[in-house]
Order: sequence, then structure tokens, then C-alpha cells
Amino acid sequence: MRLSSVLAFIFDIDGTLVDSNELHVDSWDYALRRFGKQFPREQLRAQIGKGSDQYLPEFLTPEEIKRLGKELDEYRSELFRKEYLPKVRPFPKVPELFQRIHHYKKRIVLASSGKKADTEYYVDLLKIGDLIDGCVSGDDADCSKPAPDIFTASLEKLDDISPADAVTVGDTRFDIEAARKAGLKTIAFLCGGTLESVLRETGAIAIYRDPADFLAHYDEIIKSKR
Repeated sequence: MRLSSVLAFIFDIDGTLVDSNELHVDSWDYALRRFGKQFPREQLRAQIGKGSDQYLPEFLTPEEIKRLGKELDEYRSELFRKEYLPKVRPFPKVPELFQRIHHYKKRIVLASSGKKADTEYYVDLLKIGDLIDGCVSGDDADCSKPAPDIFTASLEKLDDISPADAVTVGDTRFDIEAARKAGLKTIAFLCGGTLESVLRETGAIAIYRDPADFLAHYDEIIKSKR
């Protein structure tokens, strides 16, 4: 895939644009313990990147989800918003990267498995509201990543741009899996904590350290004929 021909980028947020993944692990750990469930942090971390609809079935039985899933999800979401969201910091150079993308007349949509309120908070935190064409959250889709719904909804915001003319940017294997189901390729960042080998094996077409690293190479990438 030649990035010089790409017309739009669909960016994940958590772990890709903001340093939040470990805070999500903390909040899930606390919430699950609050409801009498305890798991190794490695297991909790391995599922980060999924929305709660896909995350909870990894740890609760169908009966437990029916009995306490909604209450646990709501508790965890409120806990994250109050205790952890203020601790989230942007990765460096995100506005500068988006400005560079705009310089080449490419479009940008954000696509997160998180809650709509959190997504809106991140847009303000990153100061990118005037640089994006829209955003899609887990609240806008029937199923979150690794289902393709969020990326499919993102493509709809891009009107007549086809999957062949867009590329996603994410940090977990679930981003790559969801994108592939929607007919999209994925550029992966390492800043979310996923091993490079995992991202390559899942199908990332290129891997960069973080937004700043992608920005540093953007001009040569976008002009490449390969």
C-alpha cells in the first residue's frame, strides 16, 4: 500500500494518541476487585483495546455478565472518569502530526472503543478539534473492537472515501483485527505497550514508536512511490 495515495487516516485514541492504557488496567483491576473478581494484571492488560462489551466476557461468565455486568461497567466508567482520566497525558506532537496530515490535504477521523464522553475529553486535551472530520466512540457502534463496527462507522463519516483509500492508526492487535474486518490496513504505534512482534504478526503494514516518530518520517513516507 502506498501511503502517498491515502486520502484519510482513522486514528485510535487510547494508547495511540494519549498515554492511557495502564490507567485503564488500573481502573479495571480496581472495579473487578470491588465486585469480588481478581485477575493477574497481565491478563487484564492483554485485553486492553477492547470496549467493555468485548472486555468483560474475557473475565466474567455469561451468568455473571447478566447479573452484574451493567453495574460493573458503569462503576468502572465512572471510576475511570473521576480518578484516572485527569491523569492521562497526550503523547508528544499529536497536534503537529495532524497539522502535517492536513498540509497534504488528507482527512482525519478518530475511532475509539471508549465512551463518548471520554473521547470528547481527549479531543479537548489534545487540542485537535479543528483538525478532525469527526470521531466515533464505542457508544456509536453495536460492538467495539475487535469487531469492525467502529471503523465501518468511521468510514461513513468520510463519505465517498473507500477502505482502499484510507488507513487506520492504532496500538493494539485489536485495532489491526478490527480494521482488517472493515477492509482497512493499519499503521501501528509501540507507545501503547504492545510488542512489535505481535503487531507485525497481526498484520501492521508499518510500525512507529509514537506520534512524534510518525511525524518525523511523515514527509518521506507520504512522498514515497513504493
